[in-house]
Amino acid sequence: MEYKNIVKGKFIDRPNRFIAHVEIDGKIETVHVKNTGRCREILISGAECYLEKSDNPNRKTGYDLVTVKKGERFINIDSQLPNALVEEWLANQNIFQEVSLIKREKTYGSSRFDFYIEAGNRKIFIEVKGVTLENDNVVSFPDAPTNRGIKHINELISAIEDGYEAYIFFVIQMKDVDYFTPAWDKHKEFGDALVNAYNNGVNILVYDCFVRENEVKIMDSVPFKL
Repeated sequence: MEYKNIVKGKFIDRPNRFIAHVEIDGKIETVHVKNTGRCREILISGAECYLEKSDNPNRKTGYDLVTVKKGERFINIDSQLPNALVEEWLANQNIFQEVSLIKREKTYGSSRFDFYIEAGNRKIFIEVKGVTLENDNVVSFPDAPTNRGIKHINELISAIEDGYEAYIFFVIQMKDVDYFTPAWDKHKEFGDALVNAYNNGVNILVYDCFVRENEVKIMDSVPFKL
């Protein structure tokens, strides 16, 4: 996936979840942050960042903050991108063969999963999680408590009991990490739920991404430790 009209900036601060102040070409701009997570270890004062300029002149914010450099590593923080990447990845039949249906936002029980796939006789639910939290080359999820995430995990177990296949796809929005593990210090209950799901047949996929200023694509499988 590629962004258009990318500009470079310097992060200043983030007054709330939705906006940030960024210096672009010597001018302080109020920009939209495409991630409502905390991202505290990424969005630090002075960080080099990259923004997509909007082509809508009526928008209140003229830019979307999509990528940040942490040291020498590019980290994409666009929370809408992982689903688009996975849809493209699935369409190319990188994991499932004979795919006849890819449906986004499919309701099951009281949850709405990101993808429903039909491949041959297989019926598959996939929940996608974008991962931006990294420490010492170890990536984790979530970066804040997520009761909604636990609900999705438990519903995936129910789907398996009803004859479906179920997957949780962690999209690591960066490259060259060692492994993935639940963020036990952020939300132990999520980690417990993930372990329980794995033990009950929910498949876990973890893939990293090639990330640059204007381009992101799914690349390689990453080990996970539960």
